[in-house]
Amino acid sequence: MVRTAAAGTTAGPTLAVVAREAGVSVPTASKVVNGREDVAPETRRRVTEALDRLGYVRRPRFDASRAPALVDLVVHALDTSWSGAVLRGAERAARDAGLDLVVSAALTRGGGGRPERGWLDKLTVRGSAGVLFNLAELTDSQHAWLDQHRIPYVMIDPVLEPPPGAVSVGAANWQGGVSATEHLLTLGHERIAVVAGHRATPCSAARVAGYRSALTSAGLAHRPEYVRHAGFDAALARRRTHELLELPEPPTALFVCSDRMALGVYDALAERGLRIPHDVSVVGFDDLPESRWTVPPLTTVRQPVAEMAATALRLLVRMMDGDRPESTRTELSTTLVERTSTAPPPT
Repeated sequence: MVRTAAAGTTAGPTLAVVAREAGVSVPTASKVVNGREDVAPETRRRVTEALDRLGYVRRPRFDASRAPALVDLVVHALDTSWSGAVLRGAERAARDAGLDLVVSAALTRGGGGRPERGWLDKLTVRGSAGVLFNLAELTDSQHAWLDQHRIPYVMIDPVLEPPPGAVSVGAANWQGGVSATEHLLTLGHERIAVVAGHRATPCSAARVAGYRSALTSAGLAHRPEYVRHAGFDAALARRRTHELLELPEPPTALFVCSDRMALGVYDALAERGLRIPHDVSVVGFDDLPESRWTVPPLTTVRQPVAEMAATALRLLVRMMDGDRPESTRTELSTTLVERTSTAPPPT
């Protein structure tokens, strides 16, 4: 059950001082602080700038001896198995720490991954002692807002490279790319292609770098035409697979940088009348429940998603208590899970 955190005291200047600085009434300043929507944008901007300039902070400090503190978990969506695993890990760790957890989704404008500023303003109203962001894209100004308001936060598998000093938890993506490719090499494949995510996404770039490193270690030249980006989208992965199969020397194996994209790869191979793994082997990445439901079950690289979320929450608790992690980046190991979507190449 989610409970409201105990009310805290206002740090720094009073609300009257903030109102005078912004040239508004105290009730108007109070509306901005409390996240009310009935404030003109220009007025909100002046009050927000005054809050930042004067260092006004309304956030209760974490105190384990008091009623359970409130922490926020912001996920990109709630209807995915990935988010379900994140929620399980975070909820378990929050329960162990005696914290209440608020889960938020659909906090973005226009379908993007960036939480709206209005929601960030409401963090102080809820009395949130800290925030976990999963797959969220924060702007530099949003990072700065959290820092200025002294709200500790941890990024779980950040989509973009976090700014210096931001704490994040992720998986050993480079090693996962190496493991997937080495598995295919051990089976005898030499024509191995990769269906990658976004070009600018650190996790996707690391997986492709691991793939290339494994090829180099095996004495195989990297073939640029074997690298196709599909933005973690199953439909686009399907199209990229058709492109690979139309090459003069099509690959005999595909390393796909997410299980979701692997579903699109399976569709493309079926449309070509190709059998997995008899004609083409496929390795995924994530080990989501879907990877066990495919036919044949998908060989994949397991990301410890629930463990990543639990680790992130434990780090957040330390930060809420005034402790700073020694490293801003924590990586958990990945593991290759062998199923029946891989086999030696056709003779």
